[in-house]
Amino acid sequence: MSKIIDIQDIIKADHQLKGVVEHTPLTVNNNLSERYNCTVHLKREDLQHVRSYKLRGAYNKMSTASPEELAKGVICASAGNHSQGVAWSCARMGVKGKIYMPITTPDQKVKQAKMFGKDMVEVILKGDTFDDAFAAAMVDVKESGKLFVHPFNDKKVIQGQATVGVEILNDIKDEIDYLFVPVGGGGLASGVGSYFKEISPNTKIIGVEPLGAPAMKESLEQGKLVVLDKIDKFVDGAAVLSVGDLTLEICKEVIDEMTLVPEGRICTNILKLYNEDAIVVEPAGALTISALEDYKEDIKGKNVVCIVSGSNNDITRMQEIKEKSLIYEGLMHYFILKFPQRAGALSEFLDEVLGPNDDIVRFEYSKTNQRESGPAFIGIELSDSADYEPLIARMKSHNLDFTYVNKDDNLFGYFL
Repeated sequence: MSKIIDIQDIIKADHQLKGVVEHTPLTVNNNLSERYNCTVHLKREDLQHVRSYKLRGAYNKMSTASPEELAKGVICASAGNHSQGVAWSCARMGVKGKIYMPITTPDQKVKQAKMFGKDMVEVILKGDTFDDAFAAAMVDVKESGKLFVHPFNDKKVIQGQATVGVEILNDIKDEIDYLFVPVGGGGLASGVGSYFKEISPNTKIIGVEPLGAPAMKESLEQGKLVVLDKIDKFVDGAAVLSVGDLTLEICKEVIDEMTLVPEGRICTNILKLYNEDAIVVEPAGALTISALEDYKEDIKGKNVVCIVSGSNNDITRMQEIKEKSLIYEGLMHYFILKFPQRAGALSEFLDEVLGPNDDIVRFEYSKTNQRESGPAFIGIELSDSADYEPLIARMKSHNLDFTYVNKDDNLFGYFL
């Protein structure tokens, strides 16, 4: 029996959300279109009231609940964006809410949840991941009997997220060849995918996850719900240990392919969007655009839609984003290098080993007279990735003893 969300329920949700959510623009991005020789449309959910699509599902769930349920108050768990949707809905509807978020949630998202919820919500930070916060929230639900507003594994929430698809197909004139959808827990993909399979069945739907959190891809490949042992939490809006059982069953039917995108490439695209188009996105918001590179041959001459899911990016993360981008592009390299402890050793390195366009961006060294050599931690930024091999060759020709930190997870984690 099909698990796809009924189109009539999606249309009802669309009417329910009229005058509540922002009908966000669908715009052609000229830079991306030229880069990939196709027509790339961006569905700008980053311009939603709470700067992500999550408001749609949260409000649809709460607005269809009974007065008795709402009188008790609601509880949610979120890595950030869903919490803001629930908080905004609580303030608008006059409903008390408790919001559980991981301790690792960017500070900007925590503050936004409190701002949108005003005096109607209480924010509680628990655990290191969304799944930790979710477990704490479920204990509260069991004890209090309050309504739980799930971030993705709930039909009413999925119906609300599906209205993104309604707007896309209402606003576009031409057939859509490819639709790229970001996937975290799978609610957006389930909803939009259900609507597209009914209204635009020839569109190829590509689900996009971060490389460090492939919960949906693993589950689809194994044909069962997979709980990952660990995840990279950098793309916090799409990093879960496990997707929902309901969303998995729906995605089995609506997603044509899943693809994974390296976190470093996501960072590169965050910077490009900002520098080239003045678009500010969070890591999850750049997921779909980052996937275009892997499909550049398939999408030539095609009509493509990428859902930009959110823009709740903490400005304090920009240095980390820049560094991840430089490492991914092969422009930032870290070494532990043993210098001979004699006068002139560092000067020789600068004059004879470092290239004319290479820049030392980090240097840590302590001289120890009792030893023949002393280790230094060095970060070198290149202007061209092709300069890396010549740099290594010069280090070897000068018989320098070095360890390359970038590819050693333990050392990289320790120093950076």
